[in-house]
Amino acid sequence: MENAVPVLEIGLVLLGAALAGVVARRLGLPAVVGYLLVGLTVGPFTPGYVADREQLETLANVGVVLLLFEVGIELDLRALRREPRALMVAAPLQVALTIALAALLLGAIGVEARGGITLGLALALSSSVVVVNITRSRKRTTDPETERTMLVWAILQDVTTLVAVAALTVLLFPDRAGAPYAAILGMIAFFILAVGVNALVVPRLLRWIRREQDSFIIVAVSIALATAGIGSFFFGVPLALAAFVAGLGLSLDPEAREARREILPFRDVFAVLFFVAIGSLVDPQALVANAVWPVAFVGLVALRSLLVWGLAAAMRIPGRPAQIAVGLGQVGEFSFIVAALGLAAGVVDSAQFSAVLATATITIVLSTVGARLFPRAAARA
Repeated sequence: MENAVPVLEIGLVLLGAALAGVVARRLGLPAVVGYLLVGLTVGPFTPGYVADREQLETLANVGVVLLLFEVGIELDLRALRREPRALMVAAPLQVALTIALAALLLGAIGVEARGGITLGLALALSSSVVVVNITRSRKRTTDPETERTMLVWAILQDVTTLVAVAALTVLLFPDRAGAPYAAILGMIAFFILAVGVNALVVPRLLRWIRREQDSFIIVAVSIALATAGIGSFFFGVPLALAAFVAGLGLSLDPEAREARREILPFRDVFAVLFFVAIGSLVDPQALVANAVWPVAFVGLVALRSLLVWGLAAAMRIPGRPAQIAVGLGQVGEFSFIVAALGLAAGVVDSAQFSAVLATATITIVLSTVGARLFPRAAARA
């Protein structure tokens, strides 16, 4: 009977999130708004029922892993050569400039340099989860060029994170003998191993079981989860980033693209729990008591959107610069990883960490709604 409680809880949370998503859509809002509100409702910081946070986070991690694994597969490495060179430069440049700007402004209000750099990196990264949802929404007003630019820009941010997190580890933990450098070598080793194995071994396995539809689905999902788990446990690579690298290694194979299609239903179910988990982590009372941080962080994300707009326009990147800037104007999954790293190092306090979560919630809503506020006719033109 005890085992029935967690199953019932997840079922009710999913049902509540689905209904809230429908209501949000009927009101002209994205479904993610409903998911976030359900998370806030079942979180420990609001009155009433409190869901099992560990269980929610575990299932949310599954959703993020499947989503970024699928995003990695969808990004054809060969196609990157055909992407505008300006875009390949603009995304890493935007991350670097955002870090510098945030460190400078936060330093002016008393945040130490390492804390400013950490928070700057957290606020420099858009959410690939949200960008994918924006580009696939039935009510989107984006054109194909804008959608492609937003997705590739977000993915390039994720790739930049691989290097940035390694450098940040050295900066935050300089006294751990050899540990930061071991982390960097671990990330590099995993990247090479995952791309190599997934490119050479996994496609052959998928072709071998191609006719067994049920086994094909199971193997496709298990590859995503297992590779991400191995990267995180043995190499110290964040789960979401490990999943993306694993998918990237499969992006050249047609069988993997079939696996991507099979993963989609699983991804959609678990991705809902990702947004519910974000909402459940927000503490409204702590945010009111330390309102300066969410206000400052949301302001920095707004400045980052202006920076994206300026770079996209100045470099003549395909798409609509303003809509690209709005669509990328949120923080998400990798931001939590970076902020948690700063919290562990003692350069980010709990109030600032909570403010990062709140900023994610606020900016996700603003960007998903704002990305639609562009004339559809202009998008088609």
